[in-house]
Amino acid sequence: MSIEFWLQLAVVFGCIGVGGRFGGVGLGAAGGFGVCLLVLGFGLQPASPPVTVLLIIIAVIACASVLQGAGGLDFLVRVAEKLLRKKPNAITFLGPLISSMFVIFCGTSYVAFAVYPVIAEVAAEAKIRPERPMSMAVIASGFALTASPMSAATAGMIATFSLYDISLFQILAVSMPAFLIGILCSCAFVYKRGLELELDPEFQRRVAAGEYQLIHEEVDAPQVEYKSTTAVKASVLVFALGVATVILFSSFRSLLPSWDIDGKTVLLSTPVLIQMVMLATALFIIVFAKVPSDKFASGSVFRSGLIGVVGVFGISWMTGTFFNAYQPFFEATFEGMVKTAPMMFGFILFCFSAVIFSPSATVSALMPLGAAMGIPPGLLVGLYPAVCGDFIVPGAGQIGCVSFDRTGTTRLGTYVINHSYLLPGFVMVISSVSAGYFISQIVF
Repeated sequence: MSIEFWLQLAVVFGCIGVGGRFGGVGLGAAGGFGVCLLVLGFGLQPASPPVTVLLIIIAVIACASVLQGAGGLDFLVRVAEKLLRKKPNAITFLGPLISSMFVIFCGTSYVAFAVYPVIAEVAAEAKIRPERPMSMAVIASGFALTASPMSAATAGMIATFSLYDISLFQILAVSMPAFLIGILCSCAFVYKRGLELELDPEFQRRVAAGEYQLIHEEVDAPQVEYKSTTAVKASVLVFALGVATVILFSSFRSLLPSWDIDGKTVLLSTPVLIQMVMLATALFIIVFAKVPSDKFASGSVFRSGLIGVVGVFGISWMTGTFFNAYQPFFEATFEGMVKTAPMMFGFILFCFSAVIFSPSATVSALMPLGAAMGIPPGLLVGLYPAVCGDFIVPGAGQIGCVSFDRTGTTRLGTYVINHSYLLPGFVMVISSVSAGYFISQIVF
């Protein structure tokens, strides 16, 4: 290859490295800068921005943020807290499962932040080492994006495979059971991990210093009783019906309207279906739950969602521009890998996501390349969990949960990557990808 190729590759990795340090908007901005360098500096033809993916994400964000404004997410958190307190001894399994259900339902891992403090508190009360459920709750919430019909990552999968006549139902038929198998294996792995809470040196130090007493004081303090309204419950029901409508119509494609265009029958595409239904669902929530206009976009879901949109926009545009320019070269280079060891593409997905800290951007950047290289779509769906490699370097979720666990058992480690989440994350990715591979052989 020419020197220009290596310079352009250096631009791509340099922008990914710089953007990855800042995440979110920083990642998108770095991607935009990379597009400028590739197009204006090297004369490459810019790729089309991932408009379909972005529109799906925006529609889902709008609906989920309205649900939050209606109080639906607060209601779900209260329900989750009751479930956790009923079975405190099962917190190592229940905590990750419940936090991930939030993510699957809403499509963003940020909603699980409302459950993390409850998991830490319940585990400490039950004298269970909080590191066990906390580490797995964070990992499971990240991987739950691959099992969510509403996530940005799944939106990228839908957009990539809509040309291959693969439905949302087929994607979820692989990713959901693979996720469940992965989370069960990982929770079993951490079930007896580390010293018991009362034997942990850091916990003993905090008890001796009087720091742990703060938790008991807060637990024993009188709590304001929460009372949900009919409007709040209606908002959750409407959102659930919207999600069910998307899954129903995308699974039974005969229900979709069709048109004759140039002598060919064209069905309504799944991406457009999601956009329509989610926006309509948002309107129904606004009407039935009587959501004030100042609550539409004031919550954390809207802000974090738009940050994700910017990240996907910039980084996908940059990588698309580079890969499109050299697509014949990549296809020829990886042709042997596709035929002899297609599972290696999962390793590429994992490494890429570990660098850019974004499963959705990884899907948008690399899944179309994998399909263009000739990797069977069914196998790519089986490798879908491999896009969740962002746990290697601690991010917002990992750092936040260290502070939530005031017993001190959940740690970041002295070498940055030797943290509480590393081993559970590897167990999760290996078990879920393995399960996804075998399930994809059945579904496809």
